[in-house]
Amino acid sequence: MDVTTVAWLAMLFALGAALYSSVGHGGASAYIAAMALFSVAPETMKPTALALNLLVAGFGAWRYWRRDLTNWPLVLAFALTATPAAFIGGGIHLPAIYYKPLVGILLWVAAVRLLWQPKALAERPVTAPPWWISLPAGAVLGVLAGLTGTGGGIFLSPLIILNSWEEPRRTSGVVASFILLNSAAGLAGNAAAVGHLPRELPIFLGAVFGGALLGTWLGIDRLPRPWLLRTLGAVLVIAGAKLLFT
Repeated sequence: MDVTTVAWLAMLFALGAALYSSVGHGGASAYIAAMALFSVAPETMKPTALALNLLVAGFGAWRYWRRDLTNWPLVLAFALTATPAAFIGGGIHLPAIYYKPLVGILLWVAAVRLLWQPKALAERPVTAPPWWISLPAGAVLGVLAGLTGTGGGIFLSPLIILNSWEEPRRTSGVVASFILLNSAAGLAGNAAAVGHLPRELPIFLGAVFGGALLGTWLGIDRLPRPWLLRTLGAVLVIAGAKLLFT
């Protein structure tokens, strides 16, 4: 990559990490969109996004855990099936024409609901999901995570919030840990792709770490719960557009 491309990608990665980490996400869909914009080789995009996801989600998981904002039983309720499924999905090469339109539209539908009366949505009482729902759902989310080169949090966050399984800030803590596990599994499931990681990866890792510092500070200490839902809605709109139009 030339210097100009690296500089632009580092800036876009940092912005993506700041926005996504404010709601507990790793930002993989933003990184993939940025790389597509600069015509990065397809075989490089997926492992690079997962590697950046690992750092951002790992840092976020640690920060939310330190603030006692991680509901570990809820993490396990989905991760027990999602993590092995992400490993399998990471090795599957499904033509994007089959899943991208469907997933993009689903993300937009979820975004509309999150942006509609977010205050009332954020203040609903929460109940834990039954295992007969969370385990199959986790498997589906894990496969999607592996297929798309993301950690799956973009799908899990709206599922938890719209079903009132956790409040918004603690949902971010759950999702950060979920993404960390799935990103590691997805990268392991596509281990051959590690050889396509770019030489500029240390620069990109530094950029997303800076973005994650800002984003997690906003998500944990500054954004009120309704604004967390508005931010998540914006993230879903961006992610849906990426799937539909790239």
